[in-house]
Amino acid sequence: MSEFITDKKRTHYCGKINISDTGKEVILMGWAHRRRDHGGVIFIDLRDREGIVQVVFNPHISPDAHREAHRIRNEFVLAVVGTVQRRPEGMENPAMESGEIEVMAHELEIMNEAKTPPFVLDDASADISENIRLKYRYLDLRRPEMQKNLLLRSKVAAAARQFFENNGFVEVETPFLTKSTPEGARDYLVPSRLSRGTFYALPQSPQLFKQLLMVSGFDRYYQIVRCFRDEDLRADRQPEFTQIDMEMSFVSENDIIQLTEGLLSYLFKTCLHRELEIPFTRLSHGDAINRYGKDNPDIRFGLELRDLTDILKTTDFKLFQEVIARGGIVKAIKIEDNKQLSRKDLDDLKDYVAEYGAKGLAWARLRTGPDEWTSPIFKFLKPLEVQHINERTAAKEGDLIVFVADSEGIVHNALGNLRLHLANKLNLIDREQFAFTWVTEFPLFAYSETEKRYVSMHHPFTSPVAEDIPLIATDPGKVRARAYDIVLNGTEIGGGSIRIHQPDIQAMIFDALGLAEEDVRLKFGFLLDALEYGAPPHGGIAFGFDRLVMMMAGVESIRDVIAFPKTQKMACLLTEAPSEVSIEQLLELSLKIVT
Repeated sequence: MSEFITDKKRTHYCGKINISDTGKEVILMGWAHRRRDHGGVIFIDLRDREGIVQVVFNPHISPDAHREAHRIRNEFVLAVVGTVQRRPEGMENPAMESGEIEVMAHELEIMNEAKTPPFVLDDASADISENIRLKYRYLDLRRPEMQKNLLLRSKVAAAARQFFENNGFVEVETPFLTKSTPEGARDYLVPSRLSRGTFYALPQSPQLFKQLLMVSGFDRYYQIVRCFRDEDLRADRQPEFTQIDMEMSFVSENDIIQLTEGLLSYLFKTCLHRELEIPFTRLSHGDAINRYGKDNPDIRFGLELRDLTDILKTTDFKLFQEVIARGGIVKAIKIEDNKQLSRKDLDDLKDYVAEYGAKGLAWARLRTGPDEWTSPIFKFLKPLEVQHINERTAAKEGDLIVFVADSEGIVHNALGNLRLHLANKLNLIDREQFAFTWVTEFPLFAYSETEKRYVSMHHPFTSPVAEDIPLIATDPGKVRARAYDIVLNGTEIGGGSIRIHQPDIQAMIFDALGLAEEDVRLKFGFLLDALEYGAPPHGGIAFGFDRLVMMMAGVESIRDVIAFPKTQKMACLLTEAPSEVSIEQLLELSLKIVT
């Protein structure tokens, strides 16, 4: 250890020095972000996790430090002693928090040299291949943008814990090595060395354990917990991810919704200094689908879907007529005063909705008269139909209406996605806005054409709406769940439900799902036993912590808010995991590889 390090400790972070420190001697340690030689005076932008400060090496102030500064290259690790001074007038840099000052160096130690990095470590490097960034993640994480994201993540986690502490919650850790139970995705299995031929599963969520904690009387539980799902990846999905998990006893949906709004308001105010307007918008699942085509609606803009089926059920237009006769629907989106979409654009929109199963897309532009259209379908419609469509969509001169006619599922899928596509294309979204929406009253069951039976929309422990309980045996598709999702700007960031706490109701659900009693006992016996020992009414919610931080940070991928993420092929390019293991390790576990 050098004498410099032994005798002197860092006094300030680079990004924390400001005009109030003028005249102070400071000791800084960090990385050389950029080097500039201006006719004998050398300028170094010194970087640490809090930001960048300009350090000046002047031969008239310290010849030794100036001589040593000639050796500095990007990413050298430096220790600097210097005096803070105001920058000369006109030389300030408003883009830097420390832009009003600079540090005049009189001591320098190069603590470590560095090879030339494979990419420049500034925010422009975000444009390089993500695979390169992930392979050299320890360098990528030095970038100011990435450091800002990870510091925000830490701050959000700390604020969440403080909120839960303030509201009487108990933090309890649940096991990572647990029993394999069906929860919608494939489990990651871990072989047991001591019980040959048996396996643990990594938890997809702490769902069963948090219910057991309610049976145990802890009343208010929370955990910021790692979860694991073996499923195909995308921008906002990882095989290992983090949840903010909470559960409460003796509560209703409103209690959980209100507490959640309080938590999110606290996080946004504490971490982003943003005030959220509460209560958030609430939509039933049916309303969300009918109005937006999706159960995770983005409500930052209009373009709501309008149902025209009743207006057109006696139409002479053959295409609409045949769809409605088959039980399909016709819906439309109105685009206000739009001249940006050319005829070619409209043809492209037909191709776009085709990707979601729609067989076509009709359109109409409103011209001078209130009931006049420029449209390929205008001649097939009755004047009264045109009038009622204009009224239903609130269309006026200059507006554009686009129509899709098909089965209900295809219409909602096509127009729900087209709505987002148009909003992005026409720049209708306020990117600075945070728009939260609750979606409630989901169906309890969904029919699986693959399995030819009903499956749980969420999980089999979700409580049905009390008045719908008689329908469980007679018409499961109409049973509503006491379930709720929280959606932010069109991204689901959390979901939960009131749980089943009565054994007889739980038995009805398993029966409706077509699960044999012995299979249920094998998979969930420990939970069913617990429900017979005085389980309280309870419910909860879990947030995708990575998704939430992604939205708060304003980035497009959760990989940009996770320190060491996997690729879409579930690989860690940094450590080259997954990797082969030795034959000895396999033999210890009584395993062999079959190719």
